[in-house]
Amino acid sequence: MQGQKSTRRQVLSAIGVLGGSALLYNMMTTMGYAAETQFAGPPKLSGAKKGASVVVLGAGLAGMLAAYELTKAGYKVQILEYQDRSGGRNWSLYGGDTYTELGGATQNVKFAAGNYLNPGPWRIPHHHRALLHYCKAFGVNLEPFIQFNHNAFVHNTEAFGGAPQRFRSLAADFEGHVAELLGKALDQKGLDAEMTAEDRDRLKEALRDWGMLDKDFKYAKNLRSSEHRGFDRPPGGGVNGAPSPSEIFGLSDVLDSGVWRQMSFFMNSEFQTTMFQPTGGMGMIGKAFAAQIPGLTTYNAKVTKLIQDKKGVTVTWSDTGTGKVNETKADWCVCTIPLTILSQIESNLSDKMQAAVAAVPYTNSVKIGLEMKRRFWEDDYAIYGGHSFTNQEIGLISYPNNNLFKDGPAVLLGAFSSGMGGYHLGGMSPEERIEVALTQGSVFHPDSYRKEFLSGASVAWSRVPWIQGCCARWTEETRQAHYQDLVAMDGRVVLAGEHASYVGCWMEGALLSSLDAITRLHKRALEA
Repeated sequence: MQGQKSTRRQVLSAIGVLGGSALLYNMMTTMGYAAETQFAGPPKLSGAKKGASVVVLGAGLAGMLAAYELTKAGYKVQILEYQDRSGGRNWSLYGGDTYTELGGATQNVKFAAGNYLNPGPWRIPHHHRALLHYCKAFGVNLEPFIQFNHNAFVHNTEAFGGAPQRFRSLAADFEGHVAELLGKALDQKGLDAEMTAEDRDRLKEALRDWGMLDKDFKYAKNLRSSEHRGFDRPPGGGVNGAPSPSEIFGLSDVLDSGVWRQMSFFMNSEFQTTMFQPTGGMGMIGKAFAAQIPGLTTYNAKVTKLIQDKKGVTVTWSDTGTGKVNETKADWCVCTIPLTILSQIESNLSDKMQAAVAAVPYTNSVKIGLEMKRRFWEDDYAIYGGHSFTNQEIGLISYPNNNLFKDGPAVLLGAFSSGMGGYHLGGMSPEERIEVALTQGSVFHPDSYRKEFLSGASVAWSRVPWIQGCCARWTEETRQAHYQDLVAMDGRVVLAGEHASYVGCWMEGALLSSLDAITRLHKRALEA
């Protein structure tokens, strides 16, 4: 591109290729570029026709929100829920709970009072405005979720002889080495583009500050680089208070660790700080939603047939306790049943709708909660919240964000496994999963993990009876072919849930899809 002035977009693209998304975002900010979900407030629904009725299938967040807002608008609403509780995937397991998965394995949770495992959602991004709005409106107390912890670990079996390293050290060395390389590329005009002299100078200065380079633009062992990666001996007081710098890792070793994956993970818009969690467990949200719609939910109702005609909808369901078969009739239906289950239910939905329902696969994941006698990660490692990552099947461990500095037992997330690892763990018994979690998690805390272990619980989403998967995973191709058919009004039926959104696998997606669905249903009902 000699003689041709490049755009800033081209320069940023080159930086992204060389340095990854974390560096790209940093440079976008330096050059004046870098910057939510769609929520404009509760729907303004009113004036439902006298006696108009809606049956809602599923008492997850999407279903309960639909029932809440439609009731306010004047509809007669009934919810049919397969489980004996509300909340759906918004769920917490506490001590004393019992859970039976597909295949019959039953777990009796033994956690101490107040401790819990969130098998499904466990964190709330700051820009999930619909969820935050209703949490505030329904009195759900939220506390910070510590997502990003520099002092946690990154482990890769192929790097550093399998020894985990602190995130801060790996990330600092990655940034330092990349900053030095890019500084050299700027001097040698090696970015395949021209920049103004002013932009080149500003970018070099940004690289020096960001990468903690010395005056010669080199990344080296010194007190400056140690301010990011950690000191060999930290600053102290008195006679021996002077700090000493730490050895930096070579670029090849840092690349072997794959730390840029974690760096880019934290820059994903869904995972940026600040994040939140409900005090007392994620299930508190489902309980708060349920409290807004007392008496509307029929539990233990297994839907077996969904039939509509020009006059209304008939839902056939059986009581899972007694086996008694019942029918519920309504003018309209909001169906929030996961697609994995809806595809198995007899219905006369349109061919396009049924094709869309069948087209969307669900991911699997496995979460394992390990209760430990004490918070050794705090006492012995100075880790308060956040995650340690590994390329083993468990994926990561996550340290509890509540009750910091407290004595007594605490539950850490001993695995959040997906992909092939999730299916492998999902095929094991609960006891086998715990053993894997203890074995693989011990790489981070070898002196404490097994010694401090008390009890555990696990949920493999492929074996959860009422969903048989974790969440919907659209591809660009399936969205183009089926998404609009899935979210369209199909006669008197409309679907809602995270699968009917572009915020898949998040509670926010479920709520936004529900608000959109009931708004269109209400409009159709008024026109009918």
